[in-house]
Amino acid sequence: MIYKCLIVDDESLARELIETHLSQLDNFKLIASCSSAIAAHKILQSETIDLMFLDIEMPVLKGTDFLKTLKHKPKVIFTTAYRDYAIEGFNLNAVDYILKPITFQRFFQAIEKFRDNNKSTVKESENLKSQDAYIFIQSKKKNIKVFFNDINYIESIKDYIRIHLQDSSIMIKHGITSFEEKLDSRFLRIHRSYIINSTKITAYTKQDVEIGKIEIPIGDFYKAKVLQHLK
Repeated sequence: MIYKCLIVDDESLARELIETHLSQLDNFKLIASCSSAIAAHKILQSETIDLMFLDIEMPVLKGTDFLKTLKHKPKVIFTTAYRDYAIEGFNLNAVDYILKPITFQRFFQAIEKFRDNNKSTVKESENLKSQDAYIFIQSKKKNIKVFFNDINYIESIKDYIRIHLQDSSIMIKHGITSFEEKLDSRFLRIHRSYIINSTKITAYTKQDVEIGKIEIPIGDFYKAKVLQHLK
């Protein structure tokens, strides 16, 4: 899936930095880069935008006020030099709130939040939780049919992932993030190295989840989302 993006910031250097960060990611397409909310509004009238990087302190119309005017709101990551608007930003259901100057590491964290958020929204609208949902996995020159219901969890090991099934496992060369996008909403990213089948959880704490006798750690970055999902 290609995500269409819009940058709105009155500072040209800030726009250029976000454009540079965005260019390093797959599946993200920059539709326009605007210096004002007014210009952005024109774009939103003619284009469907999935993700908007929105500055707050701008002439004429602040980013937060602009967002409030939109009837159909894209997902938003606020980009600002000011901490003061953080509460207001999250009250507007922002995906994230990034302080300038924006490092690629912090930018990437925000993108991962967007992926997780978008995956939940899209997958929940799809009826893919049936026992018959499956994926073909290429291993040892074969395409192996694996039912989602048979997957307990997925583990990232450098450039590979190990798919742990009920009684066996399959190891393939694949990135865990791109593989996550192929799964349905029963699967939950709980750590940068682990995705679990939430229907297989037998117990959990604030630090880990258990699938049978296996304990899998919950990463600090994912903790709030995971605990909210499990509750």
